[in-house]
Amino acid sequence: MEKERKMSPVMGYVGVLVALGLIGVTIFMTVTTVNPLWLLLLIVDLFCWTGLMVINPNESVVLVLFGKYSGTVKKNGFYWINPFFSRKRISLRARNLNSDPIKVNDKIGNPIMIGIVLVWKVENTFKAAFEVDDYIRFVDIQSEAAIRKLAGAYPYDNFDDAQEEISLRSGGEEVNQQLEDELSERLEIAGIHVMEARIAYLAYASEIAGAMLRRQQASAIVAARQKIVEGAVSMVEMALEQLSQKQIIDLDEEKKAAMVSNLMVVLCSDKDANPVINTGTLHQ
Repeated sequence: MEKERKMSPVMGYVGVLVALGLIGVTIFMTVTTVNPLWLLLLIVDLFCWTGLMVINPNESVVLVLFGKYSGTVKKNGFYWINPFFSRKRISLRARNLNSDPIKVNDKIGNPIMIGIVLVWKVENTFKAAFEVDDYIRFVDIQSEAAIRKLAGAYPYDNFDDAQEEISLRSGGEEVNQQLEDELSERLEIAGIHVMEARIAYLAYASEIAGAMLRRQQASAIVAARQKIVEGAVSMVEMALEQLSQKQIIDLDEEKKAAMVSNLMVVLCSDKDANPVINTGTLHQ
């Protein structure tokens, strides 16, 4: 397979001098002779002017002569080339692709909306020009394919699998690195270098967003309750231990059970406790 070849054409000022010289010869022949050869020189001169080209910084020109790849000019400047060369300009600047969010299914089948930001640039002009039909459109389509593959490899969140360590929402750099590697592999055929790829938008699809929000709230409440219960058990244990050590009061098993029940209700309740004043004896 043919590879990219760098080409160094003649400086444009040389081409300008040659063209001006031909103009001078043409004028001289027109004045001094009736030979129609001056008309041919004029045509050649005009044709020479078409070989001049300017290449700006971070731009390149792919040159093809009668269907054969001749090389790529990447160095910016003013040049003169064979006028028969066909030219294709390819920008070497970094470009951004901010994809619109698309609806896909995650690993467990939930419909989600996901979009990415991709920073890329052309690295191999031969592949960009000849290996694919339209390298810009190729980037768009392959980016969407990579998004769909990434979404199918991870769940949105780890609700249904407590052992799942990586999810799209919490995977962070690891998920972004997986996306970047996938895009690099897909776009290598077009000579594209992936500089950075990140998830820019991630949300549940509208048809399940409300249900999933309630699910997240329920999970947060359960997690908070677990912490509250753990703290309450520790406080009850400490209270019973200190009452026993300091011998403030002797409690039998029935009184301990009542005390534990009351403390757990007070500590675990989501509302402030309302005190009840006992005007009778301890057992009434």
